[in-house]
Amino acid sequence: MREIILITVSGEDKPGLTSSLTEILANYGVNILDIGQAVIHSTLSLGILIEVPSESESSPILKDIIFHAYSQGIEINFTPITLQDYENWVILQGKSRYIVTVVGKKITADHIAKITKIFADHNLNIDNINRLSGRMSLSHKYSSKRPKCIEFSVRDVVDSKALRAELLEASNEFGFDIAVQEDNIYRHNYKIVAFDMDSTLIQTEVIVELAKYAGVEEEVSKITESAMHGEIDFNESLRKRVALLKGIDESALANIARNLPLTDGVEKLINNLKSVSFKTAILSGGFTFFGDYLKKQLGFDYVYANELEIVDGKLTGRVLGEIVDGAKKAELLKEIADKEHVRLEQTIAVGDGANDLPMLQSAGLGIAFHAKPLVRETAEHAISCLGLDAILYLIGFRDKDTI
Repeated sequence: MREIILITVSGEDKPGLTSSLTEILANYGVNILDIGQAVIHSTLSLGILIEVPSESESSPILKDIIFHAYSQGIEINFTPITLQDYENWVILQGKSRYIVTVVGKKITADHIAKITKIFADHNLNIDNINRLSGRMSLSHKYSSKRPKCIEFSVRDVVDSKALRAELLEASNEFGFDIAVQEDNIYRHNYKIVAFDMDSTLIQTEVIVELAKYAGVEEEVSKITESAMHGEIDFNESLRKRVALLKGIDESALANIARNLPLTDGVEKLINNLKSVSFKTAILSGGFTFFGDYLKKQLGFDYVYANELEIVDGKLTGRVLGEIVDGAKKAELLKEIADKEHVRLEQTIAVGDGANDLPMLQSAGLGIAFHAKPLVRETAEHAISCLGLDAILYLIGFRDKDTI
């Protein structure tokens, strides 16, 4: 008679424990149907689901395991599983599974209680909980300031849109960031990350810095506000603002570029992406002069932005070629993906403004970074509490994996 038994082990973790237990099972020709292990603060929790061969009996196997557990000072329990229960469990593997990543300056019991209550309200099973951030020292001041990240794997998701909405509401209330991604093959195989530049890679808007230099900040601000209210489109507003910059010396652009304030975490993020062969791109409604500067400084692979016409070392007040607006950003993302022989589902896009939404929605993972409210609510994922390097958690990096 076929027997299915769940063996659960707990106790002090020590080298060779799993090896010695499975060796006993191997001696009896046992089939392992599932196995999982976790260690928290040197305490082991191990589960092994076994099928006892029909020609064998479970009693000698369990007796040997109990004796071994006693000699090792660990606790062990056995739970018989009916064939029907096992088959029902197997069927569940076809259900949708999602990865929920929680990132914040701190993660408290209050946060976990709220998140898991939402899971319970959606009747979701939690399969795994993993800590991606490093261990936190309670005596070292720097350790307490490092970001915290916990990743949940949940299944049986029926309404992912409603789940995202409730989790986003909780993140707004408690001050942490949260991402909900379907756990599919693309989630583990991203290849390209595309960034907006102004207020994303850098903590300023270049056109504002240029306007300050030219003494036309107020006029440029009025045109920007008019565009934000929908009175003129992005292309027209850009041309009008650039016209006000006529006569600026090219050397001023170089000086502004040298002093661009990088966003927190950008260097760590790009260095780690490059270390695992990601392709990186700047897709900006700003200007190529500054995008090219960042490309040289940080090592981006692609830069697409608007080209300021320069004649005799001065700005003419005109933009050359096609303007890079929201639709063009999405188009360029697809072009880069095609060139790299990568599916759009394997791309990540990061931006803060409304003109970033088309590429955020086209990418496999679209992230609103410290974005305007409309963008944060429209994009599926958002980072508002930490720097750009928090993106590493969303693609599965652990602190110990980073450089």
